[in-house]
Amino acid sequence: MLTIPSPRLEREGTLEIQAEIPPDDPSWEGTEFRFSTPLVVSGQALLTTSGDVLVRVSLRGLMAQKCRRCLDPVVVPLDEELSLLFVPPGEDREEEEDSVRLLPHGKSELELGQAIREELISSHRPFALCKEDCLGLCPQCGLNLNQESCKCSVEEPDPRWDSLRALNEERD
Repeated sequence: MLTIPSPRLEREGTLEIQAEIPPDDPSWEGTEFRFSTPLVVSGQALLTTSGDVLVRVSLRGLMAQKCRRCLDPVVVPLDEELSLLFVPPGEDREEEEDSVRLLPHGKSELELGQAIREELISSHRPFALCKEDCLGLCPQCGLNLNQESCKCSVEEPDPRWDSLRALNEERD
């Protein structure tokens, strides 16, 4: 769990955040996230004069994904900067942004894990490539065209798509 002790933040005004979220952490369950390394979280929590808590963190780690074309494993670096704003309950705030969250009432700790999970889900790019010129899989036999050539014949394209192909050629 990644938490900020509320009494200490009220006393000091600013707290440094240094933590690691392990690859097998339960907070990744139900997501497509598979980390090769722990997710390193570093940053700062600041208590503002209005009672809001502003948290700025950097997230660094390596994600294990599959290439979107050939399905080979790919390690993708994750390097995100997040700003999270927590406001006291009952504040009459206009819906400024979806990233504004309520401070838990009467709790001695502010849990950041769920907010980080939500932000990563909304900013995650699920399509990775093993290399820019990946050839992918043969649509007929499923052979990885990066490793060898297949002997499948290329069928004549469906003529019903000719109009769209013409538009695409005009654009190029």
